[in-house]
Amino acid sequence: MEEPPLSCDCFVSLPPGSRDDHVIFGKNSDRPRNEVQEVVYYPAASHPSGSMVECTYIQIPQAEHTHAVVLSRPAWLWGAEMGANEQGVCIGNEAVWTRESISAGEALLGMDLVRLGLERGDSAWGALTVITGLLEQHGQGGPCREDPEPFSYHNTFLLVDRNEAWVLETAGRLWVAQKVTEGVKNISNQLTISTEISAEHPELRSVAQTQGWWDGEGEFNFSQVFSPENPPARMELAKQRYRGGTELLQQHDGSVTAEVMMSILRDKPSGICMDSGGFCTTGSMVSILPKDPSLPCVHFLTATPDPSRSVFKPFVFSECMTPVLRVVSPQYGLDDPVRKQPRFQSQVDRQHDLYKAHQVALNTMETNPDEGLAVYEILRDLESQCLTDILAMLSGEMPGEELGDLFFDCVDTEIKFYQ
Repeated sequence: MEEPPLSCDCFVSLPPGSRDDHVIFGKNSDRPRNEVQEVVYYPAASHPSGSMVECTYIQIPQAEHTHAVVLSRPAWLWGAEMGANEQGVCIGNEAVWTRESISAGEALLGMDLVRLGLERGDSAWGALTVITGLLEQHGQGGPCREDPEPFSYHNTFLLVDRNEAWVLETAGRLWVAQKVTEGVKNISNQLTISTEISAEHPELRSVAQTQGWWDGEGEFNFSQVFSPENPPARMELAKQRYRGGTELLQQHDGSVTAEVMMSILRDKPSGICMDSGGFCTTGSMVSILPKDPSLPCVHFLTATPDPSRSVFKPFVFSECMTPVLRVVSPQYGLDDPVRKQPRFQSQVDRQHDLYKAHQVALNTMETNPDEGLAVYEILRDLESQCLTDILAMLSGEMPGEELGDLFFDCVDTEIKFYQ
């Protein structure tokens, strides 16, 4: 029996695809079913010249300054599946397989590159140049799940800011990028850039010719040249989700809002809200990036699995941020099985408070559907009211209060309802 797909879906809508003058970003992170995803905030920081930063597997030179970031990430690693920075940049990544072989050694994970791009990039293009520069210096690779059985992949990224989006697709150290300035776009575990190339690695075409993948004549089609001849089943299955995501976006083209994006991430028939065998959607994120730079960006995160049975909670960067420790997993330091050699020889409990409370609520929905549904409907009503208030604030109908406590208050309220 084929292993179910380890997969993800990223979406963006730029005006005129969006109903309002907002860029809307969305991502579902589909991962091993029991993997806990936490939401962590790191403030902006300055670092001593020459200092190093410890990523999931390797150390690299630290930047002199890093932006404040909010990250949704598998609790065992350093990087992130998706996140945003204080500059209004959002990034999500996807697993992909290409004709370039995957190196066996440990390097930067695609998820490390998401965090590094957010910490160091002040725009979508700026984050893209950070990621491609680090790919050139350090490469990508290493185990992508908390398991002694090796499993690695290359990555595609969707990078978004208030003005534009970039699709970045990689094959080892090679890469190609496509700029998106209007309308809707999605990516899912496959190469999507064909001939509409906005930027590329300087050796991309020469490597393709040397390998005999391209004859050097006619138009260069990246996805045709670099897609594997015998793609893994998970890439083939992703085509269906990619088509489903494209159809859902096109249905709402011209009217996309954060609420519409949440409904797309909750869509089960397309497989975008994944629940298949050993895998499910373990975390979800939707962001509103107003084109008006005087307005704040608002990022909605679940911090819990299955968006169809989770609540999106708003996060806004502020000078006074209240730490939200109830969505942060326990830390194990040097005793963590990820840090010990050989890695992943044992498992530890990574459940945070909200995850535990949500698991109890999911169980109630299964065993006592009426009670479970009643609680969930109240929370969905609160989510809807919160969306209404935020849109009123962004349109100037309501004053923007101190927003640094917003995520904390919503997480606290959700846990109380589950109890």
